[in-house]
Amino acid sequence: MTLPLAEELLRLAVAAGATVTTAESCTGGMVAAAITDVAGSSAVFERGFVTYSNVAKTEMLGVSPATLEAHGAVSEEVVREMATGALRAAQATVAVSISGIAGPGGSEFKPEGRVCFGLATAEGVQTKTIDFGALGRANVRAEARDEALSLLVTTLRRL
Repeated sequence: MTLPLAEELLRLAVAAGATVTTAESCTGGMVAAAITDVAGSSAVFERGFVTYSNVAKTEMLGVSPATLEAHGAVSEEVVREMATGALRAAQATVAVSISGIAGPGGSEFKPEGRVCFGLATAEGVQTKTIDFGALGRANVRAEARDEALSLLVTTLRRL
């Protein structure tokens, strides 16, 4: 499913004259890798940000330490700031951000498989949270990658 989504993303972005950037935590660059697996992706993808630590989120994307302290890295508030920061830093048309608990582990309040997504354009930012469940680390990361690609494709269809 990943390659067809990434190919569709490339086709739509080229047609719209749009550029795409990513800000990833739990996926560790998997979304950027899926996009750049497609020949010609350099026409729409200049950079992605892998911000696994809170320090990286703050330094590279401008996520507020206060937001991290108040809500934790796995929150819609943080992915909102990640997406906004990536959009600004890359001067892109659209940015997607991801932060989640791939596992193993989690807590009562933030269980394994919970992933938050942010999608930023010049019009604003949307966020959502999906609880994929305890599918195992690799599967949660793959599901999160595919969801991020789907969010980008849906947004690019509207441009």
